[in-house]
This record gives sequence, C-alpha cells and structure tokens, in this order.
Amino acid sequence: MNIDNTASQMRKGVLEFCILSVIKQGEAYPSDIIDKMKAANFNLLEGTLYPLLTRLKNAEFLTYRWVESNSGPPRKYFSLTEKGADFYKELEATWNELSNAVKAVTDVDATNNFNNNFNNP
Repeated sequence: MNIDNTASQMRKGVLEFCILSVIKQGEAYPSDIIDKMKAANFNLLEGTLYPLLTRLKNAEFLTYRWVESNSGPPRKYFSLTEKGADFYKELEATWNELSNAVKAVTDVDATNNFNNNFNNP
C-alpha cells in the first residue's frame, strides 16, 4: 500500500471545503487561493484548481467578476453565492462531524477510557 496515494485521496476529500473556506473569507483570485493553500502546507496546482472552480461555478456555488489588471489581462475574482454559502455550511458541519469522529477514534486516552468503561460496566 502506498502512503502517497492514500494521503492524496485524503487531501482530495477536503479540497473543495478548503477552497470554499478561502473564498468565504472574501473575494479571491485563483493565484491568491493557491498561495493561501500553500501557506497552509496544502499544495495545490492550477490544473487542479481551475476545473474545480468551474465546477463550483456551474453548480451556482460561486460567482465571479472581471477586474482590469495593470500587469496583464483582466483577472477573474470569485465569491460565494447564497447557494454556495449554504453549501459551505453543510460542508463545515460534515467536516466538524467527521473531524470529531476521527479524533474520538484516534485519541488514545479517549479510546482507553471507552474500553475501560465498556469492559468494566
């Protein structure tokens, strides 16, 4: 079994949530999203980001506006729609539930307390 493949699958599972989290903080340009993800040690390539942004836009979770740039072509800035904000809340609740479940299972002290209580009623 290859840890790189498993780690990649785990990152893919939370990628959408993380990208929407960045955009939720304020209108975002794709390179700013990539920079913020890299700063959090979550490497993200443009080839991964752009198709995901398009999919989220097509699902009506994102909208965008063009902004003229002094150093090249116009830039597309993304923001959450109302539908996107609702979807984000659902993802956040799911993440919190999943995160708490994983912590409960992997926390050695909590697991030992559970086992002691289960085995000694």
